[in-house]
This record gives sequence, structure tokens and C-alpha cells, in this order.
Amino acid sequence: MVPGLDGLFSQVFSRGGAAAEVTDAAWLAAMLDVEAALARAQAELGLVPDAAAEAIGAACDPELFDLAEIGHRTARTANPVVPLVAALRERLPAGLRRYVHHGATSQDVNDTAMMLLARRALAPLLDDLRAGADACAGLAGRHRDTVMAGRTLLQQAVPVTFGLKAAGWLTALHRSHARLAALRLPVQYGGAAGTLSVLGGRGHEVPPRLAAALELAAPVVPWHADRTPVAELACALGVTAGALGKIATDVKLLAQTEVGEAAEPSAPGRGGSSAMPHKRNPVGAVSALACVQRVPGLVASVLDGMLTEHERAAGPWQAEWETVGELLRLTGSAASWLREVLEGLTVDAARMRANLELTLGLPLAENVVARLGGTPQARELVDAACARASAERRPLREVLLADPRTGLTERELDAALDPARSLGSAGVFVDRAVEHSREDR
Repeated sequence: MVPGLDGLFSQVFSRGGAAAEVTDAAWLAAMLDVEAALARAQAELGLVPDAAAEAIGAACDPELFDLAEIGHRTARTANPVVPLVAALRERLPAGLRRYVHHGATSQDVNDTAMMLLARRALAPLLDDLRAGADACAGLAGRHRDTVMAGRTLLQQAVPVTFGLKAAGWLTALHRSHARLAALRLPVQYGGAAGTLSVLGGRGHEVPPRLAAALELAAPVVPWHADRTPVAELACALGVTAGALGKIATDVKLLAQTEVGEAAEPSAPGRGGSSAMPHKRNPVGAVSALACVQRVPGLVASVLDGMLTEHERAAGPWQAEWETVGELLRLTGSAASWLREVLEGLTVDAARMRANLELTLGLPLAENVVARLGGTPQARELVDAACARASAERRPLREVLLADPRTGLTERELDAALDPARSLGSAGVFVDRAVEHSREDR
């Protein structure tokens, strides 16, 4: 177990690799990595002695620090960097202590550590999104022509294919992956108020080297008062969570007893109920939804924090720390849950066809109107036939054949009421989605 991830609810809300990258211990390690990289970057520029950079780097070992004690001392300053820097200096020879945190302010370390944490947490999250997308591509290809009822406002609409539904999932995950992968996560180094005055006229030389050392982006100017990088990260995670939540919603609805068109992977004890032995609950979809439903409020909190006061916010900035970690953890957990669901999803094509036939041809009514010329008179005729078919629980075909105004032969009417002939460009859209996902790898 990863420390901090062995709680009562952690296996639901902290699933996947992202969670381990945003624990308190991970934050501490990232802050120390920033301090070590800063010293190295400054030594390369001759701003601090090489011996100081080496000593600082050697001292930036998380195992040497008492996380609980630093957390306790954080309450005195409302910032964990202050006690961390003090503890780091205590581990250096007296003559080198002044080079620790040289020219930096606490926000530089916090913000850069946040970006570093995000980079590390995004790696497993992106892997899960890619795997989920690959699973969707497989489902779309295998079920390219599997007919099912399209549903709008929770009612049967017109025939679609399960391949088209999976293609929609695929493109949403693909876009989310691309959006997160393209994020520009910058280092922050601006000193007390963005001027780096302690370094004379050379402060601007440090961020590019610091960025290279940490594999982050180099900003044009210090962004301590501009929370756009954090907001962009939060919004990208929010959109990703929404995409994951849409898929989870579809899966839980398809898995309903009365629908039964798809089912999550099964395992002993999975989906069980404490009261009902027969239950097979869609625990993956449920867990993913539990994660993503917490995300919008967190995104809103980050956006609200963009209203900073002057050169450093008093409260809004501090509110970002745990919030961003929560966003990464919850979105990563949802991605992990959905990957498992999609990779093991079973599809019941026969049940899909049977459910479509429950409505006795009504979802094909639009196609009949088109066959009749699409005129207002054609619409009126088919509307009346649909109403009669529904009221009398008779097949739409039978009602239409009994009406001499229909004017279609049995063969023509059967063609109009054949779901497989009413799919339009569904197959083309599936092929495009699958091909696009392959091209962009």
C-alpha cells in the first residue's frame, strides 16, 4: 500500500497510478526536487558554488525529512515551504546554507512542485485514457453494424449501432487525451514579487535551465499572479472527467436489468449486494461516476482562485494546493475504473435487437415519412399510424398496410422498416473515428 492510500474509501476514489503521485509524501518529494534543481540551475550559471548545489542535492532526500513535523510547523506560516527550507538548511554546513532557496520565494517552490506533480500524475492517467480509447476502438470495430435503439430523452428514437456509440466514446477519450498531453506546465521562478532582484540582472536566465532539469516548460515571465496555467490544467481535467462520466452513465444504463444490452466484467464478489444475492451491480461505472461528480466543484474553486490580489493572493492561491491534487486523483481514478470497464465490457447484440423490436417498428417512422416524400401530408399520415399502433399495441407495419393512403407496396414498406437499411452514415462515422485514433498515435 502507498502511504495515504489505504483508507476506507481509497480503493474507490484513489484507484490507478495518479493517486500515488499526489500524496503528501509526493508533494514533499516534488518540493525537494525543485530545490535541488534550482540549485543545479544556478550553479550552471555561476550564481551559486558547485559545492553548494551538490550539497543541496544530496540533502534533498525525502527520507531525511519528518513529514508530520513539517506539516505541524506549516500551521505557523500557512505555507509548507517555509519549514521545509528551514529543515533543509539545517542539513547543510553553515557556510552553504545561504544558497538554499536562493532568490526564490515560497510560491516559486509550491507552484513549480504543483506542475511537477501534475506531470507525474498525468503519465498514468494518460496511459489509462489511451487504453480506454483503444478498448473503445475495438468495440466500435467489432460492433460497427450491430443495430440497437438510439435513445433521446431516455426514449427510443431511431436505430443506431453500438459501434457508433462506442465511436463517440472513442473520440471523446481521444480528445481528452490530446488536450491533457498538450498542456504546457511551466516552472515558476519570480522571487519575492516577480523581479528576481536578488540575482541582479541575471534572474531571467534561471527558469529555462530549471525547466529543462524538471522536464517542464519555461514561462515567458513569472506567472505567480496569473493562475492561467493552473486553471488550464483544472479545466482540462474537468472536461476529461466529464467525458469519462458520460461513458460511465451509458454503461450503467445499458446494464439495467430491463435493458441488459451490456455488462461490466465479472469476478467473484464483484457487484455484489449486502442484502440481495442475485445482484450484479455496475461497480466500475458507479465508482467512476462517484469520482467525476466531485470534479466540477473543484474546477470552480480553481477558476475562482484566478482572482488574485496584486502579486500574491491571500487565500485563493493556497486553496489550489489540495484542490489540484484532488482533481488529479479523482480524474485518474475515474480513468482507471473506466479502462477496466471498457476492456472487459460484454455486449449482447441479440438483446439490443430485441429491445429495438419492443416498440413494434415505431423507431422507423421517420424513415417511412422520408419514403413517402417527406411532405406535411406524409408526416400527418405516419403520425396517425404511430398513434394507432401505440394505442392498440399493433406493429406499425400492420397499421400502415391497412391504410390505403400509405401507397407503398409491402416490399417498399419492409425496406422502410428495416433497421439495417436506416443507419445512414453510421458505418462511415465508425470507420473515421477508428482510423483517426490510429493516425494520431
